[in-house]
Amino acid sequence: MPMTTFTLETLKQYEIYLHEEERSQNTIQKYLRDLRLFLVFIDGQELSKMMVLSFKEQLINTYAPASVNSMLAAVNGFMVWLGLPQYKVKPLKIQREIFSQPEKELSQREYQRLIQAAEQKQNHKLALLIQTICATGIRVSELRHITVSALHTGRTTVSCKGKNRTIFLPKELCRNLKRFCKEQGIQSGLIFLSKTGRPLDRSNIWRMMKNICKDANVAPSKVFPHNLRHLFARTYYKVKTTS
Repeated sequence: MPMTTFTLETLKQYEIYLHEEERSQNTIQKYLRDLRLFLVFIDGQELSKMMVLSFKEQLINTYAPASVNSMLAAVNGFMVWLGLPQYKVKPLKIQREIFSQPEKELSQREYQRLIQAAEQKQNHKLALLIQTICATGIRVSELRHITVSALHTGRTTVSCKGKNRTIFLPKELCRNLKRFCKEQGIQSGLIFLSKTGRPLDRSNIWRMMKNICKDANVAPSKVFPHNLRHLFARTYYKVKTTS
């Protein structure tokens, strides 16, 4: 019989199911994070289609469309597992764009101001994080591949959906990261860690970036990890077309 209540215990059971389905650790953590938001939203009330639609409305008022759809996918999958597929909701329709609209793109000057603002706040880790994403085009979920050993080879290999690709680390970036590791006493393993020693996730990075927007005089709507990847792509293709 389908379950119409949602508790922390239910979430633990769903986590076990995701592991049994051999979902990646990043996917599992993403789903659980989104579902915890949904759990807080329903606040002990019985599940219903209207409840899910209300949650969707709240997401629309808070997050970008792509993020809304990603979170709804987590909720929809959970509803199917509960035996309540009729409670699934439709994702938002998004017109795909290769790059951001010009008014939403991050410029080179804005990028430099973000780095300067992070340095002025003595947040060297954030400054280097911004530079790493923009200089390599690496995804936030792939930052765990930026390790001390990768700095010595100048490259790292990441795996995504069964495909491997090599990411090259510019010499200047490697020098700066090595200096940071020396200052922080990082001798091996991951470089970008939280204060508790855990790998930085998307929410950590998003929050740190938003905290320097005002000092950098950059619109918060422009400041998110994926926009740094857009800047990398624009710069890369500009070089390719002029070389």
